Amino acid sequence: MSRKPRVGISAGDPSGISVEVTLAALADRRVRRALTPVLFGDASLARRTRAELRVVSALKASDRRPGHPTRAGGLAQHAYITAAVEAAQAGQVDALCTAPVSKQAISRAGIPFVGHTELLAALFDAEVLMLMAGPRLRVALATNHLALREVPRALSTRKLVAQLKLLSRGVAPLVGRRPRIAVCALNPHAGDGGVMGDEEPRVIAPAIRAARRQGVDCHGPFAADGLFARAADFPWDVALAMFHDQGLVATKTFDFENTVNVTLGLPVPRTSPDHGVAYDIAGRGVANAEPMVQALLLAARLGGGRYRR
Repeated sequence: MSRKPRVGISAGDPSGISVEVTLAALADRRVRRALTPVLFGDASLARRTRAELRVVSALKASDRRPGHPTRAGGLAQHAYITAAVEAAQAGQVDALCTAPVSKQAISRAGIPFVGHTELLAALFDAEVLMLMAGPRLRVALATNHLALREVPRALSTRKLVAQLKLLSRGVAPLVGRRPRIAVCALNPHAGDGGVMGDEEPRVIAPAIRAARRQGVDCHGPFAADGLFARAADFPWDVALAMFHDQGLVATKTFDFENTVNVTLGLPVPRTSPDHGVAYDIAGRGVANAEPMVQALLLAARLGGGRYRR
């Protein structure tokens, strides 16, 4: 009988809902069957979980009050991620699952931080792609946390070809074959013949043609509004969106609870629930742990477990 995959879990923001949803998920029978958890977090968690705990911080109670982020908490949540990454690099865990963090709290602690995806890319020195994976709709992002005015400059034919190849490789294990990829346009109505922009014929379409010549089953560019209008019966295995909200509005609207954030391109799988730290409900016992459950189960599947969603 094969062993269960060891999943390294960074505990996230100690003042948000991260700890409570993580602990609730670790108590879930589905999670216990699927994986062996290795939790990277605060010493206070030793009394609250039977999971293997790697103590990274020893925060004062005032630095982990629900809804009241602090500098020490910002430093700690960043340290949890880096400790989990170090364990992955040392071969001590088979996959990573990151609980939500606060970009603002980490940045205010003096650490430049844009997001998990960018940090993981830097720590692993890898070219990565963010994928939102739901039961019926999967969407990857050509650009992540950029202001809209910066998106056109960030797109290039060469980069899109590399992303389409990475997306094809990364999604294949989820669907069991070479995936069919729909590529979104950048502009409304796919540029409407150049009336509303020329990125489609100048950048995106050439990338699709080049990727197809290299064996990627990709098509488009499609106007995003028409493409995602078919989300309930999506005819593609995955879509590549050109910017953050173009893709995430669709995935979060369609199936927020079961959609998991996956980072493609790392040497180990990484997943995360598709929500934030929710300071407004932290500590009230009303946070839904199902997104964290789904993130852990997908990490187990990608990390070598037998789980199938």
